[in-house]
Amino acid sequence: MGYIEKLLAKNERVVFVTRHHWLALLPTILIDIGLAVVIVALSVLGFIFSPPFTLFGLLLLLVPLGHFLIRFTAWRNEQYIVTNRRGMEVRGVFKKYVSDSSLEKVNDVVMEQSALGRLLDYGDVRIITGSDVGVNAFRRIAHPIRFKTSMLDQKAHLGGYDEEEVEPEKVPEMLDRLDELRRKGAITEEEYEREKKELLEHL
Repeated sequence: MGYIEKLLAKNERVVFVTRHHWLALLPTILIDIGLAVVIVALSVLGFIFSPPFTLFGLLLLLVPLGHFLIRFTAWRNEQYIVTNRRGMEVRGVFKKYVSDSSLEKVNDVVMEQSALGRLLDYGDVRIITGSDVGVNAFRRIAHPIRFKTSMLDQKAHLGGYDEEEVEPEKVPEMLDRLDELRRKGAITEEEYEREKKELLEHL
């Protein structure tokens, strides 16, 4: 059983998982490549002027390699998860940090994407709740639109939008709640129309 599975409650399931976009690793990659190039260049000079220095120089290549592996492992273990009950942030390799927001307490989900973010599919997501903390901010995560829609879809399930037996007298109230989410920008026009259509089918 993996670490994430151990965190799940009874009947809770993972719906979507993402992490920081690969661009988060770009500075590390560039620095380590630059350092490796310098080491190789010095090793070549060492081979010309002092052959014993070459072996030592090549051993130094383990430094940028080790640094990259450490940063990659940390990146790999930082996950942003949507379950059918909550949104979660999990990070750390040996020492774990876990933060979650119950979908029932989520008031709004705000997503921001730059032009480059839209092109490369990354962005910032803020989960606004009624708790003391108030806001959970996830910076430069991959697939932010899917993260947001997955969370809102699961919140809608909790709200009863997709239940087979929706009481007709509650449909107007649910439509009002749905319209409020649309006006806040928490759901798209397409999501609004889809949920609205499903609710109207229960009248």
